[in-house]
Amino acid sequence: MKTKSIYFLLVFPVISGALALLTGNFLFKAGVAGIGILLIVGLYLAGKKTYDKAGLIIVAFLFSIAGDWFLSNKSDQSWMFTTGIALFFFAHIGYLLYALKNGKIAGNFLITLLAAYLAFFFLWLSPGIAGIGLKAAALFYLVISCFSLAAAWGTDQLSPLSRWSFMVGIGLIFFSDTIIAFKEFTLFQTLNFLILPTYYLAQLSITFSLMRTMINNLNESQITNQ
Repeated sequence: MKTKSIYFLLVFPVISGALALLTGNFLFKAGVAGIGILLIVGLYLAGKKTYDKAGLIIVAFLFSIAGDWFLSNKSDQSWMFTTGIALFFFAHIGYLLYALKNGKIAGNFLITLLAAYLAFFFLWLSPGIAGIGLKAAALFYLVISCFSLAAAWGTDQLSPLSRWSFMVGIGLIFFSDTIIAFKEFTLFQTLNFLILPTYYLAQLSITFSLMRTMINNLNESQITNQ
């Protein structure tokens, strides 16, 4: 299979995301990240295991799938929601570590982002969060989200398209999580319909970014060996 044609395989997570939106079935929800994992693993093996950074995104996707399961089944159980947040927290650590292996945290961007979102948390979200445990979980998650987005912004060792695709992916997760915060802790519900579409687009964008980096790496390895 020619390397460019591999990108057409992204149609499968797109279909899975569309079916998830139509049916709400968890298997389709998990399929977006799950198929992404399969594509990444396939490229990893095809590249003779030369790109070890891929494992960080795989782990992040696995934590995301687990976190999504808890949030999808939480009902009125706060511990399920807290567990879901914790799992997505670890997913963000995976994204953060991947970004740091490809650059560094954009300091000024991080300071600005933290200032804005800490104000958002304490002035707007915190009054609507019941219980110190859930409040702490939400705060820690907000902070790690800011760090992962700032790190994505500082990925200067990726090709331009891979970098922007990864940044957009993390940015869409950040945006989706912001809407979830509005939904769960405030009366503002207008943008709820965007939560899942932006979340699935985020995973697709991150998958594409990593696929492009791995394909470029595979091509360079083949040229070197010729």
